[in-house]
Amino acid sequence: MKTSGGYLLRLLQNKGVISREAVSNIEDCLKLESGKRQEDAVPDILEMLVEKGFATRKPILTALANEFQMETVEENDLIASAEVWEIVGKDLAERYRVFPLSCRGGRLQLAVANPFDLAALDDLGHLLGMAVEAKLAWPGDLRRALVAQLGQGGFLDPDGQYIQFPRQPLVVSEPKPDFDGYEAPIGSYVRWLIAKALEMRASDIHLEPLESRFRVRFRIDGSLREMENPPKRLQPAIISRLKLMAEISIAEKRLPQDGRILVSLEGREIDLRVSTLPTAHGESMVIRILDRENLRLDLSELGFRCEDLKKVEHLLSLPDGMILVTGPTGSGKTTTLYSFLHSINQPDRKIITVEDPVEYQLSGINQVQVKREVGLDFSSALRSLLRQAPNIIMIGEIRDLETAEIAVNASLTGHLVFSTLHTNDSAAAVSRLIDIGIKPFLVSASLRAVLAQRLVRLLCPNCRKPVQPENQPPGIEGAADIPFTLGTGCSQCSGRGYNGRSGIFEFMEITEEIQQLIYREAPLASIRIACRRAGLRTVWEEGMRKATQGLTTVEEVLALTVDGGEEDR
Repeated sequence: MKTSGGYLLRLLQNKGVISREAVSNIEDCLKLESGKRQEDAVPDILEMLVEKGFATRKPILTALANEFQMETVEENDLIASAEVWEIVGKDLAERYRVFPLSCRGGRLQLAVANPFDLAALDDLGHLLGMAVEAKLAWPGDLRRALVAQLGQGGFLDPDGQYIQFPRQPLVVSEPKPDFDGYEAPIGSYVRWLIAKALEMRASDIHLEPLESRFRVRFRIDGSLREMENPPKRLQPAIISRLKLMAEISIAEKRLPQDGRILVSLEGREIDLRVSTLPTAHGESMVIRILDRENLRLDLSELGFRCEDLKKVEHLLSLPDGMILVTGPTGSGKTTTLYSFLHSINQPDRKIITVEDPVEYQLSGINQVQVKREVGLDFSSALRSLLRQAPNIIMIGEIRDLETAEIAVNASLTGHLVFSTLHTNDSAAAVSRLIDIGIKPFLVSASLRAVLAQRLVRLLCPNCRKPVQPENQPPGIEGAADIPFTLGTGCSQCSGRGYNGRSGIFEFMEITEEIQQLIYREAPLASIRIACRRAGLRTVWEEGMRKATQGLTTVEEVLALTVDGGEEDR
């Protein structure tokens, strides 16, 4: 048996601690637990030897201590100060089954029950950023000490007084750890990083390993901003710490992984979605921040024109049909769909969503998380949820023919269906559905409206001022007389000149004329012309309208939209 468990038995047999009969007996027991990792079985083997009367504790500990050149520690000595618990933390102690004893001169002493699991000590050293020294404890003593110390979310101090476990909550403006002198625990830096991102209203944290540095960037109002980078040598420890918090494998560095972290900040819960990706210089990690309290679900706050808002409210009152939201990744499509659901979420309606992932939990709505690894994709989930007799269905994204067919059929059989597509404008959604494989007559019969959208950054109201652009934007009558605005940067916007974002929308309602064009498979250009006759305004026009109102800049609009030309206006 070439495993840690097998080596342990041979070692104790060779040292005369146990007999050959004991080895055979324990090996038979291990075969019954063949699914168990042998490194995890070592503490169980030690206790089995004593329980079955093959040996006593003292000679076993002495033999192992001599073999691994470790000191032993008794159960009465398994106590630690608040400072040591702050360094290790409850999660690490429970996961690696270690008990922190002391920390002197940047060297941490831990009690362990399994001297064979050297990988765990290496991981802890990287995670904590300090040297680790192990002492050997009996498995039962260690287990009882951990339960006694951490069983209620706290620990006993050396005087026997119970103290709440010192897990520090996230605090806005928490001081950044100093890496120049004493190397602060990695947990302090991770805690500061998340708190700083929340303070700056970032939507994502990007941790990117480059050849000679470890780059950290925040995405704020849609734009990436580089922060002060930690030392390159701490890259593995920081990534490992975050993977541990997200409950994903620290050992797996070859494949992408996804996880989730729940943190608390000033009494509110923040959901962090973690994604890792192997790169040439290490694992890249992106942490998406989902703050439920900052989610705006009121339709009036999305940025609609008054007349478009009335049209949307009318569409949401319909009993059936399909409404699509289009735009590139990160344009706020999911937030718009959530706002639709929030506005029509009534006790007399059953609403079911199929999402990948479920970004926000909405009260009173049945939300289904796609799990492809077990065969639960969009199409299979849709087939099942139709038997749940919903009134309203929201599909995170239409990607394939099967999903599109189920969505269209559901909209034709008395269901109101919401979903998203990746197209540049609203009219292109029609050709996209037909390209996927939906018959044109089904598209014309089921589709009620298409909403194309973008998110533009809003100028900071505290520091914006009127300016006159050198190059007047084309297509705006009287542009020379319009006082455009620019953000100069201040403390409220962290010098960016922008603060927050708003949607710009291209609203295409399916009129009778457009229905006929779709039915006859008319060219996309003909559909666009019919939309213009029906009063459609492009996202470019809506963006320029916000620019002329002083809400954003011309440069911001031009970076996100394309002018269709004079013939399209």
